[in-house]
Amino acid sequence: MMRGLVQFRLAGALVACASAFVAAGPACAQGSYSPYNETASTALARYVRTLASDPTDFQSLIGAGKAALDLGDAQAAGGFFARADDVNPNSPLPQAGMGAVSVANGDPQGALPYFQRAQQLGLPVASFACDRGLAYDLLGQQARAQADYRAALNGPDRDEARRRLALSLAISGDRASALQMLAPLSAKGDSGVPRVRAFIFALTGDSSSAMNAINAAMPGSWSRVAPFVQRLPALTAGQRAAAVNLGIFPDNGETSYASATPPVSADRLADLEALLHARPPAPQPAVQPVTQVPARPVQVAYARPPAATPSFQPKIWLQLATGPDDYGMSGEFQRMKSKNPDLFDGLKPYVARTAAGTRLLVGPFRGRSDAEILADDFASVGIETSNFTNSQADRIAPLAAE
Repeated sequence: MMRGLVQFRLAGALVACASAFVAAGPACAQGSYSPYNETASTALARYVRTLASDPTDFQSLIGAGKAALDLGDAQAAGGFFARADDVNPNSPLPQAGMGAVSVANGDPQGALPYFQRAQQLGLPVASFACDRGLAYDLLGQQARAQADYRAALNGPDRDEARRRLALSLAISGDRASALQMLAPLSAKGDSGVPRVRAFIFALTGDSSSAMNAINAAMPGSWSRVAPFVQRLPALTAGQRAAAVNLGIFPDNGETSYASATPPVSADRLADLEALLHARPPAPQPAVQPVTQVPARPVQVAYARPPAATPSFQPKIWLQLATGPDDYGMSGEFQRMKSKNPDLFDGLKPYVARTAAGTRLLVGPFRGRSDAEILADDFASVGIETSNFTNSQADRIAPLAAE
């Protein structure tokens, strides 16, 4: 995730107005997670019920991840996709999902390796091009973004790809093509068109037309949305893409979120782990009908089972070196890092004290595929690594500097 991100909720009426225009759904493939034409919240509740009895149900993990993304909870989605990758590391679907999560978090550079891995595992480009296109847009590479969006026009994400393509064309300054791209969606009454159309005018410097478009959709709202909209033309291309697609807006050198979504608590993934490792619950006397699921049931995924007790969870690491003790490990890590500073940037070293000796590690990783990607990068510069999964008896701690 991008460093230095600061999340806040815009106050009062600005949230109500801005969120309607700013907060486009960060995930593509909306609705594709469910064969029942359910809302995202209803589908997520159904998947969570399945996972409570079978934490390794791959399709439910993928479906829950997509539903959580549609609900704006990227952190929960990442947990579901990582678990799916553990269940089936040869499937491209978790990779595409984790790429979409990285995009939703505003980390386009981190998303690209996931999409590359998904393609290597056989997923057609059209299946993830909508999200990869947004990654390129966030990087300011509008030509590559637009090529991906056009590829996605033939896939399951065609409507969202068309909206994003229209915005990307506007970012590039091509207002006529951007408005033309919306025509098929306007013809069928797509609800996202007013927001996109208003942004097309704003992105191309026509505040007057943007004002008219916003007030036509939400009468009297322009004065509350204007501070956001009027700053768009002054941003870089990547910042504009982040603002109109994700609601991520630069503020005094940091990044803010124009969103009405509440912050995600830091322990949610731990709660999710507790749910997925808990024993199946005892049969209930009655099953609540789907219509009684709360409007935002994602909290169900984090409910700690009352009888659950903490259990050891092994983690996946990459081993860089071994030795009889800690001596020399810090120097060895610094030697490798000095030769490949870019590759080691942001990697924190650890030592594992095991019965077989001391191991120099990096990680932990959310899944085997993440570890494989970095292992391939290490191999490209001549650094041999091996996988290591710690046991409960192993003692792991950050590597102390010598």
